[in-house]
Amino acid sequence: MKIEDSVKLDFCDVLIRPKRSVLASRSEVSLEREFTFLWSKQKWKGIPIMTSNMDTIGTLSMVSKWTTFWMIGCFHKFFQPNEILEFLHEHPHAVSNSCLSIGMRDGDMQYGREVLQQCPDLKMILIDVANGYSEKFTDYIKEARQSWPNHIIMAGNVVTAEMTEALLLAGADVVKIGIGSGSVCTTRKVAGVGYPQLSAIMECADAAHGMGGHIIADGGCVSPGDVAKAFGAGSDFVMLGGMLAGHDECEGEVIEERDGKKMLFYGMSSETAMRTHYGHVASHRAPEGKAVYVPYKGSVDKTIQEILGGVRSCCTYTGARTLKSLPKCTTFIRVNRQLNTIFGDSQ
Repeated sequence: MKIEDSVKLDFCDVLIRPKRSVLASRSEVSLEREFTFLWSKQKWKGIPIMTSNMDTIGTLSMVSKWTTFWMIGCFHKFFQPNEILEFLHEHPHAVSNSCLSIGMRDGDMQYGREVLQQCPDLKMILIDVANGYSEKFTDYIKEARQSWPNHIIMAGNVVTAEMTEALLLAGADVVKIGIGSGSVCTTRKVAGVGYPQLSAIMECADAAHGMGGHIIADGGCVSPGDVAKAFGAGSDFVMLGGMLAGHDECEGEVIEERDGKKMLFYGMSSETAMRTHYGHVASHRAPEGKAVYVPYKGSVDKTIQEILGGVRSCCTYTGARTLKSLPKCTTFIRVNRQLNTIFGDSQ
């Protein structure tokens, strides 16, 4: 047992200090980035914000909308191959900005092979597990790289530099960062395990970039300002789940309450998810997620505008003409309070 007593920070612990800027308008900021990936050598250009592959978020409707904005839409793991193939046939604009999701359960690798064999232009694969620290997972990444040498392989989740490096060495192009930071994740409560997300991003980005790899910040963003902080901390991509819950493009039970319509949203390690997809909670595990009803928000278009506008605003405050230059322009200051909440903490 040991204690690491250096300070680790989350999004709520900091603000970004403004700097003198020559930018006259948010419209002068470019949020597009172009990447060449470590192993696949594939190139991708677009706005590097991704939908979560949770089953209520990674829907066909959400992928269609997200890819229209030249952002990345991740399919959830539970589509039938023919559903994905039919969708991509009907939405050719989505192919270059869509990401297939698989896990590590029996049959998942074969599922991936079946989809990608029939749709070779789909170049992004997300290998997604809750705990990316097992040797079995590292071996699985190696197998995936052998199977798909020319595909962009994203893998996670981890929160430490050494495991980021291990997954990159195993064949991942991009490593997904975040344990316990999601809005419907209870791993920190159930298992006592986690890592403050801002520090995880900074440390893992440093490790990945030193090897020519990239990272995704997954979890913890509750506002457009948090998305900006994630990019400022060095993340190459940001994945959103809870911020997208409750929209028309989501799936989930809808209920009417006195204060309005609400939609079901749940974590993928919750009892609700396990019973939905596997019929039961395995006797050797405890749920590490929760189910909540979030306010209905209508179309996701307004939320997209708020997110993109917020990141552009951050860039103008810091003098970053491009999203790529934002980390170089970012100085975080530690704070005891971010917001004046006298009239509530939301609009």
